[in-house]
Amino acid sequence: MLIANPIYDVVFKYLMEDSKVAKLLIGSIIGAEVLELEFRPKSFTTSVHLDPLSIKPTFTIYHLDFSAKIKTPAEEKLVIIEVQKAKLATDILRFRQYLGKQYSDKKNVYTVETQDGGNKTLALPIISIYFLGHSLDSIHDIPVIHVNRKYIDAYSKAEITQKDYFIECLSHDSYVISIQDLKTRRRNELEILLSVFDQSNQTEDQHILNVREEDFPEQFRSIIRRLQKAVEVPEIRDNMEAEDTYLEELENQERRALTAERIANEERKKADEERKKTKEALKQIEQEKQRAEQEKQRAEQAEDKLYASLKRMRKAGISDADICTFLNISHQQLEQMTNYSNDE
Repeated sequence: MLIANPIYDVVFKYLMEDSKVAKLLIGSIIGAEVLELEFRPKSFTTSVHLDPLSIKPTFTIYHLDFSAKIKTPAEEKLVIIEVQKAKLATDILRFRQYLGKQYSDKKNVYTVETQDGGNKTLALPIISIYFLGHSLDSIHDIPVIHVNRKYIDAYSKAEITQKDYFIECLSHDSYVISIQDLKTRRRNELEILLSVFDQSNQTEDQHILNVREEDFPEQFRSIIRRLQKAVEVPEIRDNMEAEDTYLEELENQERRALTAERIANEERKKADEERKKTKEALKQIEQEKQRAEQEKQRAEQAEDKLYASLKRMRKAGISDADICTFLNISHQQLEQMTNYSNDE
C-alpha cells in the first residue's frame, strides 16, 4: 500500500487533523487513554532565498498543539499536548523558544469550581512529543524515549509518589521519537504503530512510502488509510516538494554557517598564536633589557671598585708600575683613569 510520507510536516498535519487518528497516535505514545482532544493548530511562515534573482518562496511549518483530557490509572486530567517534528539538530533552539511561549500563554489554563462556589483558574500541565528526523548524539537504537519526571527527597533520596499541582505545572514529561532508529524495531504495539514513519520504506519517490497494511493491527489501520488518502491530495504533494526545497536550503545554510565558524575559529587560532609569539618576543626583549641593565650595573660597580682601589694605592704611595700589576691594567688605562679622577 502506498502512503504519503508522514515525516513531512504537511502530511503529518493532515494525519493529525483527523481527531480519531490523533487520539490513537497520541494515546499510544503517552500510554494513556485520550478521552477528549481539541486540535489547536499554530503555524508560522518563513522565507527561503534560493536565488538572488528569484522571488523568495514561503514555506509554512506547523506546531501541532492539543488540549486534551486524558485518563491514567491514577486520575483523569486536562493537559496541553504539543507535537513537534525536527529534521535538523539545530531545531533545538526553536523548540525551546516555542516551549517558553507555551508556558507563558495565558490561554493555556482551565477553570474549576472551588468549595465556596467560586471559580479558580489553573494552568494546564504540558506534555511534549518530539519526532526527530536525526539520531541523538549519545543514545542509539532506542526509537522511543520517555523522559519521566520524578520527585526526590533531597535528604533521604527517596522517591515521593504524591504529585503536586505546583510542580506539575512548572515541569513536564516528554517523549522523544527517533525516526532513524525505527528500522526493524517492532517489539511492541507502539513500535509497530510508529513504523509508519520508517524511512526505509521509501519508494523511488521519497514523498511516498510502501507499507503492508496487514503488518499493522486492526486498531491502527485507520492511520494507514488516512495516509493513503493523503497521496491523492495535489496540494499535499506540492507542499512536500516545497518542504524539500526549504530543508535543502536550511541544510545549505547550516553547512555555510559551520564552514564560516570553522574559518573564524582557524583565524582566531592564528591570531592567538601571533599574539602568543608577539608576547614571547616582547618578553625576550624585556629579559634582554633587564640583563643589559644588570650587566651595566655590574660594570659600573666594578669600575667604582677599580677607581677606589686606585685612589687607595695612590694615597699609599705605590708606584704606577705596581698599580698596573695589582689592578691588571695597562699604563695607558692607568693614565686615562688618572685623568678621569682629576677631572672629577
